[in-house]
Amino acid sequence: MILAFLNQKGGVGKTTLALHVAAGLALAGHRVLVVDADPQGSARDWAAVRTAPPLFPVVALDRPTLHRDLPAVAQDYAHVVIDGPPRSTDLTRSAILAAERIVIPVQPSAYDVWACAEIIRLVVEATAFKPGLSTAFVVNRKIAGTVLGRDVDEALARYELPVLQSHIHQRIAFAEAAALGQTVQETAPQSPAAGEIAALVQELLEE
Repeated sequence: MILAFLNQKGGVGKTTLALHVAAGLALAGHRVLVVDADPQGSARDWAAVRTAPPLFPVVALDRPTLHRDLPAVAQDYAHVVIDGPPRSTDLTRSAILAAERIVIPVQPSAYDVWACAEIIRLVVEATAFKPGLSTAFVVNRKIAGTVLGRDVDEALARYELPVLQSHIHQRIAFAEAAALGQTVQETAPQSPAAGEIAALVQELLEE
């Protein structure tokens, strides 16, 4: 599986989800490669501060030839997880062409829902070349008990794309793990945060 977390809007949690899903796959025994396609290099920064043994390699492919370069790099891995860039249209297009499955993280706010229009446009363009491309939203940084948290699925229905059942809540455990170059599966394996990631990984594998 080549899975890309993409959204033209920054700050929606692409890197956090990409690294945690990769960790979930690796801890289940799969050979996983993380591709940092964001010129800001957040996934590489995370790997650089890590002192624990690596769960997976993180490589930089932050150029518009990603879809052509990836096969040679990824041939020995069962799963590839791409951490996509914000704002870079050419690089995002390349990541879409490289992927088999697109996951669009969206926070439960009106601004974030509206901002999805650009990435949806790019995905629709790509389906002319990749008619079997699978695309879905994942609600990230959801705040329990809020009206927006309850209504985000309905708001996303305007785009006519599925919303994954696994929602990820705003939790301090994610920030604490990131500061160590680790994931919540390592720092807090029994936590609600780890449970939500496990459900997301399982849902992605079952699709």
